[in-house]
Amino acid sequence: MRSTAHSAAPLRRRTITVLCALLTALALAGLPALPAHAAPIGVTTAYVARANDGTVSVIDTSTGAITATVTVGGYPQSVAVSPNGTRVYVSSALTNVVSVIDASTLTVIATIPVGTIPKDIVLNPAGTTAYVINQSGHSVSVIDTATNTVTATVPGIPGTLQSIALTPDAASAYVPSFNPNTLTVIDTATNAITASAPLGGTPYAVAVNPAGTAAYVALGSNSTIATVATGTNTVTATFAVPTPIGLDFTPDGSQLYAVNGGGNHTVTVIDPATNTITATIPGFDIPSEVRVDSAGSTAYVTNNTSPNGSTPGQLLAIDTATGTLSTTTPAIAGSPRGLGLFTVLPPTVTAISPASGPPTGGTQVTITGTRLADATAVTFGANPATGLSCTATSCTVTAPAGAAGTVDVRVTGPGGTSAITAADRYTYVAAADIDVNLGAQPHLGILVPSLAYTLTAHNTGPDPVTSATLTATLPPGKSATNLAAGCTTAPGTVTCTYGTIASGASTSKTFRLPLNLLSLGQVTVTGTRTTSAPADPDPANDNASATCTVISIVLATCS
Repeated sequence: MRSTAHSAAPLRRRTITVLCALLTALALAGLPALPAHAAPIGVTTAYVARANDGTVSVIDTSTGAITATVTVGGYPQSVAVSPNGTRVYVSSALTNVVSVIDASTLTVIATIPVGTIPKDIVLNPAGTTAYVINQSGHSVSVIDTATNTVTATVPGIPGTLQSIALTPDAASAYVPSFNPNTLTVIDTATNAITASAPLGGTPYAVAVNPAGTAAYVALGSNSTIATVATGTNTVTATFAVPTPIGLDFTPDGSQLYAVNGGGNHTVTVIDPATNTITATIPGFDIPSEVRVDSAGSTAYVTNNTSPNGSTPGQLLAIDTATGTLSTTTPAIAGSPRGLGLFTVLPPTVTAISPASGPPTGGTQVTITGTRLADATAVTFGANPATGLSCTATSCTVTAPAGAAGTVDVRVTGPGGTSAITAADRYTYVAAADIDVNLGAQPHLGILVPSLAYTLTAHNTGPDPVTSATLTATLPPGKSATNLAAGCTTAPGTVTCTYGTIASGASTSKTFRLPLNLLSLGQVTVTGTRTTSAPADPDPANDNASATCTVISIVLATCS
């Protein structure tokens, strides 16, 4: 499971500013233009808590448009989205509640009273339980998301609570707090405190790596990040980062993103394997919170342009592959802070069966992969398939017609179109069926009486024949005469080569067997297709025979 981390400046340092800001008129301001962002993977919806005006903005990150605004009130702090994307949970610091938003109707369907000044909120991977830190209540509220009620409260957490993160298995929760500077560990099975690790600076945020082996704690005042081993709950390392106040990992754990406050106004990218900084990304005014989407392709950052939120802020995006920063939304009023994401990932294709068929189409093809249940279209190259029927892991379609060659089979769903991989390849195999015909008749001339044969390659299609070889099997040891162009003979055989034959057309080659070389009685010659291109799909008509009866060296009959 991707660990969840949240960040914001300590509420105790903002109380006066907050109350004043709630009365401040919001003025529009010009915002800097940033480069375009590379196409992200999947379709991501961002939910941004606008603290000063008590709302949550719903943002289509592909267009940057604010598609809806939901009022929750009470200075919203943190946002968490259920794993299936159907519910959005928002903590409000001044009203001491968690609001539950129905993501389909974008309305508040429940308000859950919690402790004093609720801030950070996380959900377990199943989405059945939410954990909310109560900053001044020194506690964590445990919410049953099925009933939207608090089922337990974990009291006795010292200091001012700042953040919360779960291990990937949701067995433990980690809560950093200052005065005293500690990391409190909660057993979620019993909702009891099991350990407390002292920290060497003021903690602002925590994130557990996807492997579940370490909790990373942002110690803003010390400009360091501490790593705490989850097995022993002890600090095992610290490394320098300029005033970190927010953290989040990429889903694969290869990168850790740190929002930097204290006048640094940057985002730092860290390699957790070595605890070294690999990039520092400038271009922020007052960054508040960072979230990496579940595809791992984009890190989103809420960015304020004024300390009291009197001018609009932004949602910025970082391409995790290149470190490129871009603007997702041009302006978000009301001091954007808390951030939740939900990404609908595109389908994947892992296998195609059968992986080939004729250019005429019509082949029933099964596509295996993931996230296929809601597929809306399948294409073979640029051509749409028909007869689409899907489950979560497979689709069946009828292949369209296509030119000979290999194409990628791609599935489109709500999260976009599947990426091109070696596993999605389908080959249109050109096919030309040669129907072999062999005719024979006596050629009873005065000079050299013989049996005359006509070896015909008839192309029944569907594609043109580009080349073919037919072989006639003669009586043992006998050779032919009067060979047509393209035919050769050897004792016991005649081999004829054919060039291009259009679909529906025929090409014939002739040869003769002198009667004086033959024994009296029946003479059978068989014609066989030995090679051809493109492939011949029907071997049943690859052979033909003709039988004649030699009565004397000057007389024969053929049937």
